[in-house]
Amino acid sequence: MTVSHLKKPGGASRYIAIEGPIGVGKTALARRLADSLAGDLVLEEFEENPFLERFYRDGRSAALPVQMFFLFARARQIEQMRQSDLFSNVRISDYLFTRDRLFAELNLDREELKLYEQISDNLAVEAPVPDLVIYLQASVDAIMQRLMRRNAPCDRFVDRTYVERLTDAYSRFFHNYDDGPLLIVNASQFDPVHNDADYDQLFGQIERTTGGRHFYNPAAAVLA
Repeated sequence: MTVSHLKKPGGASRYIAIEGPIGVGKTALARRLADSLAGDLVLEEFEENPFLERFYRDGRSAALPVQMFFLFARARQIEQMRQSDLFSNVRISDYLFTRDRLFAELNLDREELKLYEQISDNLAVEAPVPDLVIYLQASVDAIMQRLMRRNAPCDRFVDRTYVERLTDAYSRFFHNYDDGPLLIVNASQFDPVHNDADYDQLFGQIERTTGGRHFYNPAAAVLA
């Protein structure tokens, strides 16, 4: 598996964003892909968000500061990427810049959302459009089990009802996504991080996905 496999026509480098609800495996997969491709890794700074644990504990009281922290952090990341010319390399990200509004609409009340939109508009950040988005889907049961196994500091406070609302919001978001190629992966019983066979199957599918909307069900692929 080499970087050249994931070049766009004409030799330009490819930008891949991995998305999905909390606990689905975005960051771990992004790290493995970046390692395979000798690519630049762009990670969501969730561990640096000082409001995140309070949000999962108390919900509404910390929703706005959580959202604003992420908004400013991502705007800063985009600017750093442009200044350091990281766009000349293969890039793997564990989130999609433009899906911020998904969380804003899910977590903020009407007045908070208006404030968020005003600040976002004033930042006028031109988010890069990925050449491929990999959307990892998983059942709520699978996600809750992974959160228990992962046992990160905030994970024990994640409520099942919130995960249900979040997975529904992701489904709606990607149902309407048409900015570029989209690969939807059924990841409920699929582990491309720790299982080399699963990873090789997914990598092959990524190589073959150059446009449009594609659905990848690993179980069906094995049976085929």
